[in-house]
Amino acid sequence: MMVEQWKDTVWPALESKKDEFHLLGYDRATTEEIWKCITARLKRNKDELQLHQFVNQIMRLSANEYMNWLTISAYQGPDWFSENEILDLK
Repeated sequence: MMVEQWKDTVWPALESKKDEFHLLGYDRATTEEIWKCITARLKRNKDELQLHQFVNQIMRLSANEYMNWLTISAYQGPDWFSENEILDLK
């Protein structure tokens, strides 16, 4: 995916989005989570993006879309109670 090499280039946009979410009361938002959210959304889209289109995707990300992605990611996480994922909790 072409966007992986743009991470350093778009870092200021990610920081700006993180600051926006912090102002809205989402203090636990991080630039890394925002990056993962954006790249996860783009994996569904097969079109090649240019840099300015990618930055636009970052800036258009709403707090609602971000929170929905976090919720879905939490549900898709590891199943701690399955037999294959037995954890030693001692």
